[in-house]
Amino acid sequence: MLTIQTQSEKDRASAIRTIDSEINALEELKKTLSLECLSSALDLMQNAKGRIIITGMGKSGHIGRKIAASLASTGTPSFFVHPAEASHGDLGMITEDDVVIAISNSGESRELIDILNYCKRFGITIIAVTKNPQSSLGKAGDVILSLPNNGEACPLGLAPTSSTTATLVLGDILTVGLIERKGFSKEDFNDRHPGGKLGSILKHVHDLMHTGEEMPILEENSNMQAVLLEMTSKRLGCVGFINQEGILTGILTDGDLRRCLSGDILNAKAKDLMTRNPKTISPDSMTAEALKLMHDKKITNLFVIENNKPVGVIHIHDLLNNGVA
Repeated sequence: MLTIQTQSEKDRASAIRTIDSEINALEELKKTLSLECLSSALDLMQNAKGRIIITGMGKSGHIGRKIAASLASTGTPSFFVHPAEASHGDLGMITEDDVVIAISNSGESRELIDILNYCKRFGITIIAVTKNPQSSLGKAGDVILSLPNNGEACPLGLAPTSSTTATLVLGDILTVGLIERKGFSKEDFNDRHPGGKLGSILKHVHDLMHTGEEMPILEENSNMQAVLLEMTSKRLGCVGFINQEGILTGILTDGDLRRCLSGDILNAKAKDLMTRNPKTISPDSMTAEALKLMHDKKITNLFVIENNKPVGVIHIHDLLNNGVA
């Protein structure tokens, strides 16, 4: 009986073939990547007095731009130079202190010739990324990082697919290697990502917390009338309480007040109703940590303390309104 595939089935089969082909390329990269060459490339990049220059034509160039961006955002000064533009003046961007990473699947991109000649003339180090070590690029490289040579996912075997995936991963290997070698931290990352979602997540609590007159704070012996007025005027849904030494001893939230409402509540003292030893956070903690703590403990406020004394308070709305979620 003849079985006719639907278009959906054909699309699924094509997708699986593509995924398998790209996985195979990465498995081949895993097996064939020279650890000696990798370490040599990382040594050159880490010790470069100048910048890391990435260059490549076509799809290799697109991947090169991503690698340059990843390196620059993680503490390694880097930028992309287009080979064609290099031949018309942009060679001046490359100095003798730089390290050039030249990418070409075949290793025979004609547009790279001027850059390679320039680097050789001025003694500029070249890291060659190619599947053909015997190519012009391979022979020009001081270090060669070989790409897997097991074909493309493209059914024509022409469009760069598996090879660009392998190149992208190789760029990530270099980026992660330098992050680990340099001890690049979250704080360093935050300095380079002040905007957008990452910038919000990587902010510190002290960037968003309420301080000074905005902070709802009373002495623990305060009466409940004062507590209600403080909570209402500061509009953060809580009041923190301190002892005579200024140390935070407890907290009352609007939810706590609703749960303990009674006819004689106004005659009570804050210390009789407050929750002692409340959850707190330091001003240097990341806002993502504050959000996680609030989520895990099912609370909406955190007092920010230094040496057990309150210096601010942060509300979950402060985090959500600033994109920390």
